[in-house]
Amino acid sequence: VQLQASGGGLVQAGGSLRLSCAVSGSISSINTIGWSRQAPGKQRELVATITSGGLPTYRDSLKGRFAISTDAAKKTAYLQMNDLKAEDTAVYYCLFSQSGYEKWGAGTQVTVSS
Repeated sequence: VQLQASGGGLVQAGGSLRLSCAVSGSISSINTIGWSRQAPGKQRELVATITSGGLPTYRDSLKGRFAISTDAAKKTAYLQMNDLKAEDTAVYYCLFSQSGYEKWGAGTQVTVSS
């Protein structure tokens, strides 16, 4: 399985970004895809996940601002991030799991200027 993340960048506080994670390779019908992030000097934290059945979960502190979705035909997951804050600045990593297998993608930098 290969993961290709994109969509990071620099945005002003209050702005929005949408991250994409394209998945390729041997994908089962039952899987979970999501995003985690790691800010400088902090531990990596889970941001959001969504199952192949469409069930999303979010970090409590991000509910209402972030939304995860998938396009099955494109084998792509999206993380819509709204009302971004300086504390959202981090490297965001796409992750994929199925049947005990887990894959992390290369990170994409999100920088929010205040």
